[in-house]
Amino acid sequence: MKLYYSPGACSLSPHIALCEAGLAHELIKVDLKTKKTELGDDFYATNPKGYVPALQLDGGEVLTEGPAIIQYLADLVPATGLAPAAGTLARVRLQEWLNFIATELHKGFSPLFRNPPAEWKETVRAGLAGRLAYLAPMLERQPYLMGDAFSVADAYLFTILNWAKWVKLDLAPWPALGAYLARVAARPGVQKALKTEGLL
Repeated sequence: MKLYYSPGACSLSPHIALCEAGLAHELIKVDLKTKKTELGDDFYATNPKGYVPALQLDGGEVLTEGPAIIQYLADLVPATGLAPAAGTLARVRLQEWLNFIATELHKGFSPLFRNPPAEWKETVRAGLAGRLAYLAPMLERQPYLMGDAFSVADAYLFTILNWAKWVKLDLAPWPALGAYLARVAARPGVQKALKTEGLL
C-alpha cells in the first residue's frame, strides 16, 4: 500500500493507523501547494480531489477520505482492536465519533489556516471552544474516545487536536485534552508516525 501524505496534515491519522496495525506501507509525500508528489508526479492523477490522504491499494485502487481509510485499515487487522466489528452498535459509535471529528473539529479548524479576517477568526474559535468543551469531560472519564481501548477515532482526534498549536488555539481551558494528547503521543505506533513525518 502507498499512503500519500503531507506532514502533520489529516493524513497523519491513517499513517498512525498503519503503524498501530503493523501494516507494511510506502509513504509518498505531497506538496499541497503545487499538487506534486516528492517523485515529481501530478497528485491530481492519483486523487482528483487534490488533497491528502489517499491510499493506493496493492491492486491499484485508490481510497480517499481519512475516516473511510482508517476504518478500512482497522478492518484489515481486526485483532488489533482499532475498530469494533462492522454491524455492531460499537462500530456505529466509532462512526459517530469519526463524523463528529470530521464535521465539527476538522472543518472547524480548517478556516484558521486560511488567515481569515479577525472577526471571523473569533467566531470560528468560539465555535471550536464549544465543541472542545463538549469533548473534554468525556476524556476526563476515560482514556480514549471508545473507553479503555485506543481506536482509529483516537488517531484522527489526536491529529486534529495537534493543529491547535499551529493556529494558536490555547487548549489550557481543557486540561483533559492536553493529558489526552500526551497519552496518545506516547504510544509506540504514534511515535513512529510522528518521527517519520519529522514532527517530533
